[in-house]
Amino acid sequence: MSNPVYLALDMPQLDAARIMAKKVKSHIGGLKLGLEFFCAHGSHGVHEIAQLGLPIFLDLKLHDIPNTVARAMQAVHVLEPAIVTVHASGGRAMLEDAKAAAGEHTKVVAVTMLTSLDQRDLVKQGIGGTPHDHVMRLTELAHAAGIDGIVCSGQEVGAAHKHWKDGFFVVPGLRPAGSAIGDQKRVVTPRQARDDGASVLVIGRPISRAADPVQAARDIEATL
Repeated sequence: MSNPVYLALDMPQLDAARIMAKKVKSHIGGLKLGLEFFCAHGSHGVHEIAQLGLPIFLDLKLHDIPNTVARAMQAVHVLEPAIVTVHASGGRAMLEDAKAAAGEHTKVVAVTMLTSLDQRDLVKQGIGGTPHDHVMRLTELAHAAGIDGIVCSGQEVGAAHKHWKDGFFVVPGLRPAGSAIGDQKRVVTPRQARDDGASVLVIGRPISRAADPVQAARDIEATL
């Protein structure tokens, strides 16, 4: 992948999403469409954005019983996504069925621990250990299930990459040096995440809400 940056189009307006993507398409490698976009526009919206010619990452974070997740994966197959997310905490059977149901050219990656969570959140959920411990447990589960990779923060991707040399690692919650953190709690810079083994760098607000999105995308691209 020449440019690992996927722009997160986390916006409910289809026209606004299309305009933003067109502006920066020369400085990114793909487009991430999450729940907000998918719930607002469904398959039609995905097709519209796909017309721009960039790989599509459907960040749906599927999490249900194995049969339901497999059927959902089959349903999105027609959209030909490059990447689809599921939740690692759904268990090995769910992960295996998700991969079996995915298209041949779709990478299935498991979300380990959201970048909006930290140690205190784990305690409240009754989960022992540190965020690093939790991410590594789920990384091992995903690896054993035979899926393509995981989603984790930049703080864990280095350790996950050492454990899973040929894994595919998606890192969200990235912030260029000096930018606002917002609702993210475990952040690193795009350059650091890439150096530590990230395959895909998911970046949203630092580009989409910048005064000059094109320049912001160029600046991030230049660091890589």
